[in-house]
Amino acid sequence: MVDIKTSGVKPLRTGFTHLIERFGDKRPPNRYQEATYDLQPTVNFHYKPTWETEGERDLYDARRTTIVMNDWYDLKDPRQYYYGAWTMTRAKQQGALDQQIEFVTKRDLLGSLPDQAKAQIVWGIVPLRHYEWGANTVNSQVGAYGFGTAITSPAMMQAMDRLGMAQHLSRIGLFTDGNTGDSLDQAHGHWMNDAEWQGLREQVETLFVTRDWFEAFVAQNLVADSYVYPLFFSHFEAQFTRVYGASLSILTDYLLEWQKEVARWVDAVIKTAAKEGAENQQLLETWVSRWRAAFEEAVSPLAVELLGGDEAEVVLDEINADINKRIAKLGVA
Repeated sequence: MVDIKTSGVKPLRTGFTHLIERFGDKRPPNRYQEATYDLQPTVNFHYKPTWETEGERDLYDARRTTIVMNDWYDLKDPRQYYYGAWTMTRAKQQGALDQQIEFVTKRDLLGSLPDQAKAQIVWGIVPLRHYEWGANTVNSQVGAYGFGTAITSPAMMQAMDRLGMAQHLSRIGLFTDGNTGDSLDQAHGHWMNDAEWQGLREQVETLFVTRDWFEAFVAQNLVADSYVYPLFFSHFEAQFTRVYGASLSILTDYLLEWQKEVARWVDAVIKTAAKEGAENQQLLETWVSRWRAAFEEAVSPLAVELLGGDEAEVVLDEINADINKRIAKLGVA
């Protein structure tokens, strides 16, 4: 007769020392905590950056922004994205998007549109691939110069998301020209030369030389996106659908859903920073006000061209009202 017994073995420790110090030892840390907290190097740097004009700064330095945090890891991501969770989520979303793209491709829904409709897409949607590339660059800056893995890690995921958005918008252009690439050349010409696009292009390029990474984060991910995404992918798309059907909306719905998800992270970061103290709050309010004025002016001629003068005014008022509600909840109104 065999007597089988079971016994539990209690682990000597639940996690790494730095995580136990933060969260205690009652339960093991989750994957997000293991991949995020206290991973930012803070000591034993081999040299100061030779490219840094302010020579007193270290390679990783919290003074690269005027925002001050007692603990930079308070800027956590409510989605709890680390590399594994992020890649699995995006893979599922890409699978669903590929099915929509296959539907559009099989039926040639964009290629069979009238020339006027395809021209509207090439003028009003495809140039945004350059805007998304700019957003990739800005978020790469946040990832490079930010402080604390809680903000730099999701910033790099955001940067790669934006590169994917630029590629997706490129594919929309290719659907209109039978994969010749002519639409991409035309869209690049619009972005570089058409008067209506120069305001937005100027602001994108201004963000490239904005030294404070937190200001660039606010300007791009809160302010600029709050104007661009609803204007192009909600209001213009709705007008296009009323005239030419839903072929474009099938391909742009993903961008709106993605933006809603990202807004959770952006809002959590800004709200936490604003709560840290009155100086942070005042600084954030100044940045939001400054960049709102710049981007509203930048998109106004685009709104007029895409929607018509009267409709553009109504739409911009609606967008501004939504931004007012959003920033009020964040404490930076």
